[in-house]
Amino acid sequence: MATSSTLGQTQRYAAGALLALALRQAQTHQTVLLGSHGLDDEPHPDAATAVEPDARDLWTHESRGLLRPVLRFLEIDPKAWVGVEKTAASSDPKHHIGAFLRKVFEDEDDDEKARSERSDHELALAKAVDAMAMGLESGGVGSVAEALRPESHGSDDDDGDPALAASTRTKDYRKMAVLYMLLSACVADVNMAEEGMGSPRVTKGYDARHRVALRLLATWLDVTWNKMEAVEIMVACSAMAAAREEEQSRENSSPNSRWENWKRGGIIGAAALTGGTLMAISGGLAAPAIAAGFTALVPTLHTLVPLIGASGFAAIATAAGHTAGSVAVAASFGAAGAGLTGTKMATRIGNVKEFEFKTIGQNHNQGRLAVGIFVSGFAFSEDDYSKPWEGWKTNLERYVLQWESKHVIGVSTAIQDWLASRVAIELMREGAMQTVLNGIISAFAWPATLVSAADFIDSKWSVAIDRSDKAGKMLADVLLKGLQGSRPVTLVGFSLGARVVFKCLQELAQLGNNVGIVERAVLIGAPVSVQGEMWEPARKMVAGRFVNVYSTNDWILGVTFRASLFTQGLAGIQDVHVPGVENVDVTELVVGHSSYLSLLQKILDHLELNTYYPVFYPCTPRTK
Repeated sequence: MATSSTLGQTQRYAAGALLALALRQAQTHQTVLLGSHGLDDEPHPDAATAVEPDARDLWTHESRGLLRPVLRFLEIDPKAWVGVEKTAASSDPKHHIGAFLRKVFEDEDDDEKARSERSDHELALAKAVDAMAMGLESGGVGSVAEALRPESHGSDDDDGDPALAASTRTKDYRKMAVLYMLLSACVADVNMAEEGMGSPRVTKGYDARHRVALRLLATWLDVTWNKMEAVEIMVACSAMAAAREEEQSRENSSPNSRWENWKRGGIIGAAALTGGTLMAISGGLAAPAIAAGFTALVPTLHTLVPLIGASGFAAIATAAGHTAGSVAVAASFGAAGAGLTGTKMATRIGNVKEFEFKTIGQNHNQGRLAVGIFVSGFAFSEDDYSKPWEGWKTNLERYVLQWESKHVIGVSTAIQDWLASRVAIELMREGAMQTVLNGIISAFAWPATLVSAADFIDSKWSVAIDRSDKAGKMLADVLLKGLQGSRPVTLVGFSLGARVVFKCLQELAQLGNNVGIVERAVLIGAPVSVQGEMWEPARKMVAGRFVNVYSTNDWILGVTFRASLFTQGLAGIQDVHVPGVENVDVTELVVGHSSYLSLLQKILDHLELNTYYPVFYPCTPRTK
C-alpha cells in the first residue's frame, strides 16, 4: 500500500481518526436546523441540535465504504478499525479532536537522522504546496519563485524564540503531509474484497463526502482551502506521472509495474481513471505554477509516494506547461474529461430540445479534482447563460448548462416587456406589488389588472417550469452516468436554473442512495415551493453546504408563480425551515428578479462557498 514514509504508525492512526471525526461532523451538519442569515448575520433563534441517524446510515459505518478503505491505505491495524468507527459514532465526537491533533504533531521515537529526513521531505512538500497555491491565486512567476526560496518559510518569531519558531514551522509542514496522504487515501481504489477484508468502496473516484470532510479537517488544521486545492492538483499530477511512465514502458508490460501497483492500491483507481476522473490534461498544467511546484518536489516527493520514482516526477515537471507533453499524458486517461462537453444531450426526457454543457473560465485541462455546474434561469440572450458566471473567481473546473433557451428567453422577455408597460408602472406606483408579496405569506387580494398581467405571462411560464423540471432530471442522469469524471460537483442555479438544480437533487434522491456526487448546492431566487416539495431528501443528496438565497421583495416570482402556491410559500422569497438548509437573505442587495443577472458574482462572493463556517459580513445595499 502506498503510504507516506514521513508519518509513523501513531500519526497515521491519528490522521485516520481525524478523517473519521470529520466525516461524522459533516454528516451531523446535514441535520441541524441552521436558520437564516441576513446581511447583518444574526443567528436564528430556532437553531437546533442534530438528529442522530441510525448506525448503518452513518458515513463512517462499514457498509458505506468510506472509512475502512482509507484506514487500509494508511496501513492501520484492522483490529483498530472498529475503535475508530465507535469513536466517530460517539455522542459527542468533538471531544476527541484535540487529542488526535496532538498525536499527529508528536514525533515518533526514532533517531535524529530519521527525524531530519522526515523534516526535509515535509518541507519540500510544504514548499511545493505554497508555490502552487500562490500560482493559483495570482498566476505570477514571481510569487511562485518567492514560495520556493528557502527563507520564504521562516517565521516572524525567528529572532525571538528560534526553538518555538522551528516547532511552529514543523507543525505547518506536518499539516500538509497529513492532508496530502489523506487525500491520496480518499481517492485510492483499495480493493478490500480482493484482500478478504470486506467493506468494498461503494463509489469510485473522489467522493463528495470525502471532500467535505477534508474541507472541515483543513479548517481544524488552520490550512486555507486554496492550499488544499493545490494538494488536489498535486495528487492528480502524481497519478499522471504514473500513467506517463507506463506509457513510456508499455513494451515491457509487467504485472508488477508501478502503474499496476498504483491501480491496485495507489492514488487513483483504474476504473476512475478510465471514466475520465481527475482531469483532461491536454492544454498545459497551469504553467508556471505547477511546473515549478513539481520541480521542487522531484528530489523528495517520490519518497512520499513510493510507487512513483524521481524520474516520474521529473517527467511530469518537464511536461507541465508544455502542450505536447500534456497531451501525451492525457492519452493515458482515455476519455480525459470530454464527458460533459462531449455529450450535448443526455437521455432525452419529454420534449426538451436543448441541453448542452459549455466550458467557462481557465481551469480546464489543469488537473482540477472538483467540478462546478452553473445554471441560468432568466435570460434575454444566449450570452446570459455564461456571462453572469464568468467573473466569479473559483478554482473549480467550470461548466454552464444551456437548456431550452427558446423558452427561458421567451418568458424572461415577456416579463421584462410587461414591466416596461404603462399598466405595470402604475401598479408599482400604487404599491400593488407589495400586496402580492404579502399575499404569499397570508391571504391575497390582487387588483384585476395584475391578474390579467399574470395571465399574460402564465402560458410561457408554465412551459418553462415544465422544461426546467425535465432538465433537472436530465442533469441527474448526466451525474449518475459519471460524465463529470467521478469528481465532486458544485451545483449553482438562479431563477428557473435554481429549479433545475433542485429537481436534479430530487431525482437523485428518488433513484436511490446517490449521496457522494454533489458536494455543494446553491439555489438563488428559486421558484420552488417551500411546503410542496421534497426538501429533506434533496438535502441529503448534498454532502456539504446547501444554500437558499432569497429576497423578500422579489415580487416577480409572486406574479409568475402564483395560484395554489401562495399558501405553500416560495424559496426565492423566504427562508426554508428544513434541517441542513442555510438561508441567506439578500433583500438589501436585490432590486428585482432580473437583477440576479448582474449580481451573481457579488452574491457568490458573499456566500464564501470555500469556507466551511462562513461569516456573513454586511453587503453594500443597492442604490435607492
